[in-house]
Amino acid sequence: MADPKGFLTVGRELPRRRPVDVRIKSWTEVYETFGSDRLEKQASRCMDCGIPFCHQGCPLGNLIPEWNDLVYRRDWREAIERLHATNNFPEFTGKLCPAPCESACVLGINQDPVAIKRVEAEIIDRAWSEGWVHPQPPVVKTGKRVAVVGSGPAGLAAAQQLTRAGHDVRVYERADRVGGLLRYGIPEFKMEKRHLDRRIAQMRAEGTEFKTSVNVGEDVTAADLREQYDAVVLAGGATVWRDLPVPGRELNGVHQAMEYLPLANKVQEGDADVPEITAEGKHVVVIGGGDTGADCIGTAIRQGAASVTQLEIMPRPPEARPGSQPWPTYPMLFKVESAHEELAAQDGERVYAVNTVEFAGDGDGNVRALKIVEVGGPETGFTPVPGTERELPAQLVTLAMGFLGPQKQGLLEQLGVELDQRGNVVRDRDYHTTVPGVFAAGDMGRGQSLIVWAIAEGRAAAHGVDAYLSGTGHTALPYPIPPTARPIA
Repeated sequence: MADPKGFLTVGRELPRRRPVDVRIKSWTEVYETFGSDRLEKQASRCMDCGIPFCHQGCPLGNLIPEWNDLVYRRDWREAIERLHATNNFPEFTGKLCPAPCESACVLGINQDPVAIKRVEAEIIDRAWSEGWVHPQPPVVKTGKRVAVVGSGPAGLAAAQQLTRAGHDVRVYERADRVGGLLRYGIPEFKMEKRHLDRRIAQMRAEGTEFKTSVNVGEDVTAADLREQYDAVVLAGGATVWRDLPVPGRELNGVHQAMEYLPLANKVQEGDADVPEITAEGKHVVVIGGGDTGADCIGTAIRQGAASVTQLEIMPRPPEARPGSQPWPTYPMLFKVESAHEELAAQDGERVYAVNTVEFAGDGDGNVRALKIVEVGGPETGFTPVPGTERELPAQLVTLAMGFLGPQKQGLLEQLGVELDQRGNVVRDRDYHTTVPGVFAAGDMGRGQSLIVWAIAEGRAAAHGVDAYLSGTGHTALPYPIPPTARPIA
């Protein structure tokens, strides 16, 4: 603990976001630079607790007090070594993770928690700028071949760990570029794709092979995988989206978020000048109050929407931790992300406790408006409140209501893996499915979850694969998942 009084003398501080009227004119990340001297002060707030509950909050088991202390002492090079010891891609989590570690911070019991996520992001940014991040090819090759299906954070983490263990790893991705939701789900203003591209370059230099535009289950069958590889890791994510089957759902202009967001990202990749689906000049309604909904808001505003409204069926969350969600659990609180700031600046609304009962058309097959009604909370079964029906103008609607699990048709059916009651792939403690030699990691087995869980599960699955391929059950790869959070067959 470098500064025993740091948490008493230094307040929590984060980088400022660029002014709304400036940042909505571009697709670059929204935050201003944050000086290293200010960050070192933030690191000094860490109390180096005897029992660091931030570890409990982090699925990766990040050594948070250690690298906070190293940053305070300005030993940045050792800090990235400690950070990389548990996290393959800290730039991804440092920008996209909702930081359950901060919710579990002991200082957060009665003060603002340590700015853990910000420190993490600055460590890896410094490491890249100083040239400290290098490929780590294996010293010894095992001769074993592994197929990883899916190139999201879980697949990338599993692939990097297994490549470094000496296996020949090929990653299959059905999109035209590597990255999964990191590539086509996360808007550029939340994470510029240069961060992803340089990690892919590192992995290629280490020996990982990538095959894009391959739909495993069609272009490559399960039988092909079983014949060509010694082990298979399923990391295809939870791609079956939740729909809203109400009258008018078939109207033009009603789209799933994951039909809308990738097209905007393709423009940023240089594939098109304008997206096939655009919010320009339209009244936009986003149904869903989570992170994906916020991504739709920020994207629509940058495309020049006439107005944007966000709808959520749940009541508005509290701004302070409720008694039913005590420390160190991750509380569901009212948050104002950068997209919400932009929404407020555009006189947009975040409307809670409402349900869409119909999409109204204009007579030519296009959506014209939404018919909504206020509803009671989940304890009432979201019962409609009489007399609260109204219409919202809408020429573009995005459905951002979450995902129901992995796609069953194709690969999973061909493999014959067992599914649980929620439709996710069943795994044991080693992430082994019910089919020998086939493992599952990330949302495909866990259900829709956080990026930090995806990376942790990818690392844990690699542990299981390496132990399986060794023939002895032993491996030097780490297993980051705490025992209480392991999947049980």
